[in-house]
Amino acid sequence: MQPLRSALFVLLFYLGTLLYVLGVFAVSPFGTRPVRAVVHGWSSYHHLLVHHLLGIRWHIEGTIPSGPYLIAIKHQAMVETVECLRLADTPVVVMKRELTEIPLFGWVALRYGVIGVHREAGASALREMMALGRKAVAEGRPVLIFPEGTRVPVGERPELKPGFAGLYRALGLPVVPVALDSGRLWGRSLLKRRGTIHVRVGEVIPPGLKRAEVEARVHAAINALESASQASA
Repeated sequence: MQPLRSALFVLLFYLGTLLYVLGVFAVSPFGTRPVRAVVHGWSSYHHLLVHHLLGIRWHIEGTIPSGPYLIAIKHQAMVETVECLRLADTPVVVMKRELTEIPLFGWVALRYGVIGVHREAGASALREMMALGRKAVAEGRPVLIFPEGTRVPVGERPELKPGFAGLYRALGLPVVPVALDSGRLWGRSLLKRRGTIHVRVGEVIPPGLKRAEVEARVHAAINALESASQASA
């Protein structure tokens, strides 16, 4: 049954996504609040499909505070890229620029508020990311980044990408590190496994630390569940 459920999830999610995208176009003339409401509705729709159709639950330890924080999340699967809109309060998400160039969806993402980064653009990409990050902070919104830069297989703990340290220094925000283990259930294949995704919100890390220290603390915190699983193995 799980292969069938997985295939049905893909069909319903992408059909639903198209409807929500059209919904954003419909409410866009009325301002940002209705746009954000529709996008959050899309995230809730995704959550319901994951829960009821795929049989995946979420166990969350801790709470991500509201307001201007830099939220650094472990990245193992696509599922948290949508779920993060429920975990945090109206976050501005740092994502690869290619996603903002997808027809219709990209326009909606930019209308909601994201930071699209060209990974090969070097210093110019960092400057643009920092400028958009400052704009988000001025609006009182958190900035959410996957500091490893891309999806990481279960058990791997790569070093953080330079963009995280750049944002941390430029924005002067405390960091909320978040560990998760979504990759156990949600790989790159179509088939998704039933079970529970664990999320652990780490201790807030203050601003103003030296790069080596903040990177070490964030790296340890977002990999806390990796360490726990290896210790129990």
